[in-house]
Amino acid sequence: MAFHWSSTATQTLSAAALSALLLTSAMKHFRDPGFYRQVVPDYLCRDEHGSPAAPPASAAVASTRPLAVMTRDEWIALSGLVEAGAAVGLLIPATRRVTATGVAALFGVFLSGHVDAIRRAYGPDGSPVQRKVHTVRLPLQVPLILWAWSLRNAGRRTGS
Repeated sequence: MAFHWSSTATQTLSAAALSALLLTSAMKHFRDPGFYRQVVPDYLCRDEHGSPAAPPASAAVASTRPLAVMTRDEWIALSGLVEAGAAVGLLIPATRRVTATGVAALFGVFLSGHVDAIRRAYGPDGSPVQRKVHTVRLPLQVPLILWAWSLRNAGRRTGS
């Protein structure tokens, strides 16, 4: 008797693979946060020290960054926690659709960080290594978004 992969089995395997990728990435956020530092846009980051007695120049920067509610390291930790939660949510069939939608949106949001990182890499302070790394990382977001989006239809028949 021949074995036939069902669409549900394929979706489950795909969800498990994306879950493993997310969990690996989440762990890397805490083991090697420096890997993610360049993809957190400056406009999201407040003063690393968060000191209330910041010098006047810092206050001027803060007023031009209304989204700067956390430090770069806090953003990295938060995104690692979100990825870990998403990894779990993808494994649970009852939460897979909403989690996959959220993961696709999350990867879409991450895209802006990658665009900002590549802009800086090709700017006057960028290095050849940064240009290579971010030139590779940016286009990888598209298949990740599509992969997450494809998991939204887990278990649905496609008319065949």
